[in-house]
Amino acid sequence: MRSPRLAALELKRFGRGRLPRAAMAAMLLLPLLYGALYLWSFWDPYDRLDKVPVALVNEDQGATVKGEKLNAGDDIAKGLHNSDSFDWHETSAADARKGVEDGRYYLSLTVPADFSKRVSSSSGDSPETGALKVRTNDANNYIVGQISRTVFSEVRASASSKVSRGFFDKIYVSFSTLHGKTAKAAKGADDLGAGIGKAKKGAGKLKSGLGDAEDGSGRLKSGTAKLHKGSGTLETGAGQVAEGTQKLADKVNGTAGEVRPFLKAHSGDIGKAARGVARTSKTLKQNLGKLPGAAQRAQTDSREAADTLSRLYEARCGKGAPGKDVPGTPSPGGTLPGNASPEAPQPSPPSSPSTGTTGNAGNTGTSLAPSSCPQLKKAADAAERSARVAAKLNGYVKNEKNLDELGRHLDDLNRAANGVAKRAPHLQQDMDSAVRQINKLNKGAHKVAKGAGKLHSGLGTAKSGAATLDTGLGKLSGGAASLDGGLFKLADGSGKLAGGLHDGAEQIPDYDKKQRDDRTGVMADPVGLASHKAHTAPNYGTGFAPYFIPLSLWVGAMIAYMLLQPLNKRALAAGAPAWRIALAGWLPVAAIGVAQVAALMSVLHWGLGLQMARGLATVGFLALVTACFTAVVQFLNARFGPAGRILVLALLMLQLTSAGGTYPIQTSPGFFNALHPFLPMSYVVEGLRHLITGGELWPVWRACLVLLAFTAGALVLTAVTARRKQVWTLDRLRPEISL
Repeated sequence: MRSPRLAALELKRFGRGRLPRAAMAAMLLLPLLYGALYLWSFWDPYDRLDKVPVALVNEDQGATVKGEKLNAGDDIAKGLHNSDSFDWHETSAADARKGVEDGRYYLSLTVPADFSKRVSSSSGDSPETGALKVRTNDANNYIVGQISRTVFSEVRASASSKVSRGFFDKIYVSFSTLHGKTAKAAKGADDLGAGIGKAKKGAGKLKSGLGDAEDGSGRLKSGTAKLHKGSGTLETGAGQVAEGTQKLADKVNGTAGEVRPFLKAHSGDIGKAARGVARTSKTLKQNLGKLPGAAQRAQTDSREAADTLSRLYEARCGKGAPGKDVPGTPSPGGTLPGNASPEAPQPSPPSSPSTGTTGNAGNTGTSLAPSSCPQLKKAADAAERSARVAAKLNGYVKNEKNLDELGRHLDDLNRAANGVAKRAPHLQQDMDSAVRQINKLNKGAHKVAKGAGKLHSGLGTAKSGAATLDTGLGKLSGGAASLDGGLFKLADGSGKLAGGLHDGAEQIPDYDKKQRDDRTGVMADPVGLASHKAHTAPNYGTGFAPYFIPLSLWVGAMIAYMLLQPLNKRALAAGAPAWRIALAGWLPVAAIGVAQVAALMSVLHWGLGLQMARGLATVGFLALVTACFTAVVQFLNARFGPAGRILVLALLMLQLTSAGGTYPIQTSPGFFNALHPFLPMSYVVEGLRHLITGGELWPVWRACLVLLAFTAGALVLTAVTARRKQVWTLDRLRPEISL
C-alpha cells in the first residue's frame, strides 16, 4: 500500500464518531488559539497605556521671573493629561506613596515645590536643575517601570526643551537689545567724532584767535600805556584850559560890566557907523570898474616920479655932483645910493611937470646942500617902493578874478556892516549871551579837566588790566594749543571707538521672532534624532508575529502526534518499506499543519489586521515550516517513543530561548548564542521577519534550504527508525513508561 493511501486511512480514523472529529478540530484550532491569543494580547500594548493608573503629585508653587509668572509644574501636568501616556490621577504625596505600595497606582510622578524656581534659575546667578521625582514598584509590574523610563525621559526632554527655549529666547532677545544699544552707541560715537572734529576745528580757530588776541592784547597793553601817558598830558592841558577859561570868564565878566553901559549909551552910534561902512563898501564895489584905469595911471605916474627922483639924487648927490671931488668930503649920508638912512629928512616932492623944473633937474648944474641928500635918498626910495606897489596893484587889478574876489570881500563887508547895524540895538543882549556862553564854556572846561583826571586814573587801571589780560591770553593761547593737540588725539580715539562699535554691532546678532524661534528650538534641543525605519513594523503584534507563529506551529505538530501515530503499526506489521512507513506517518500531520497555517494566517490577517509585505510567500514559507516541524516531531516521537514527547517540549524551549525572537540573540548568554545556528526556529524567525515586514530575500532562501535539510534529515532518520521498529522486542511489548 502506498504512503498517501496509508496517510488517508490514518486521517479517516478521526471521521468516525463525534469525539474523534472534535479531536481533529482541536488539532486544527490549537495553533490558532495559541498563536492568535498570544499575538492579540501583545498586539499593541503602548496603545492602551492610558488605561494604566498612575499618580501625579504637583507640589510646584510657581515662580516670578522678571515680572512674569512661571508655573512649570502646571504646564507639565497639563501636558501629561493631554498625552496618551498612562491614566494620570492627581493626588497628594501621601496618597501617591500609599497607592504605589498597595498596587492602586503602578507608579507616581512628583513635581517638587521649588521646580519652577529651579528651572527659572538658569537665567540667574546661581542656576539649579529642576528634578522630577518618579517612584515605581516592580512588585506591581516590572515592565511598567521600564516603559515609564521611556515615557518620563520624553517628559523630561520636553520640559527641559521648553525651559531652555525660554532661556535661549531671552539670550537672543538680549542679543537683539545689545545689538540695538551697540548700534546706538556706534551712532553716538559717530556723532561724538563729528562733534570732536568740529571742536578740533573750533580749537584750531580758538588757538589762532587767541594768538591774534594775544598779539592784540600786547598792542592793547602798549596802547593803554600810551593812552595813560596821553591822558596825563590831557589832564594837564585840560587843567590849563580850565585855568584859561576861568581867566577869560573873569576878564569877560569884568569887561562886560564896563562895556555894558557904553553899549547901552552908544548902540545908536555904532549902528550909524556900521551903516556908513556898509554904504562905503557898497560905493567901493560900485567904483571897482574905474580902478583898472586909475591903477594904470598910478603905475605910470609913480614910475616916472621914482625915476625922476632917482636921477635927481644922482645928479645932486651922486659921484659926479659938484663938490664931490673935494678930498675928504664924505658921500651923502655915508651910504651908497639906495641905502639912505631912514633918519634923513624926506625931500620935497618934485615939481609938477607943468613947471618944468623936474625935467631940468639934471641939467641945473647946481648942487644941494649936503644935509639934503639923505632926505632926497629917502624920497627916491619911497618913490621906488610906491612905483613897485603901483605896479603890483596894477597887476592885481588887471586880473579880473582878483577884482571879483575883492568885490566879494566888499559884499561880505557890506553884509557884515549891515548885520552889525541891524544888531547894534541888541549888542547888549548879544554881549550878555556871549558872557553866558563863555561862563558855560568855563564850566564845561572845568568838567573836562575833572573828567580828564578820572580818565587818567581809569586808564591807569586799564593799563594794569591790559597787562593782566596780556598775561592771561598768553596762558590761554598755550592752553588752546594743548587743547588742539588733545582734541586731535581724542578725534583719533573716537574714530577708533566708532569703528570698533560698528564692527561689534555687526558681529552681535539681531534676530526677529521667527529667527529666534528657530534658534531657540535648535539650542534647546540641539541633537535631533533623524530616525528612519526600513520595513517598519506598525505595532507590537506585527513585530512579535515571526516569533509566535512558529511557536504555535511547533505546538500544533506536537499536539498532532499526541493523537496520531508517528509510524503506522499496520504498515510496520505488514513489512512495508521503511520510507513508505515514514511518509505515511508524516503526510497526515503535514496536511493538518498546512490546514493549521491557513486557519492561523486567516485570523491574523483578517481578524487582527496583520499586514504582510509578501503574503503568498509567507503562507508558502509557513507550509514548508510546518512540514519541517512535523518531520522533526515525528522523528523524535518515532525514535524515542513516549520520552520523545518530552524531548519535543525540551527542544521547543531551547528554540524559543535561542531564536532571538524578542531580544537580539547577542544579548543572550553564550550558551544560547552557541545553539542559535543549529536549530531550525532561528532561521524561521529571521525568514518570517523579511517576509512580513519586507527586506532582502536571502535570509528567506537560506531558511528554506535549512528547513529542507532538516525535513529530509528527519524523514531519513524516521525511515531508519521505522526499519528498526519492524523488529519487535520485549521492550516494545512491555515499555517501562507509557504516556
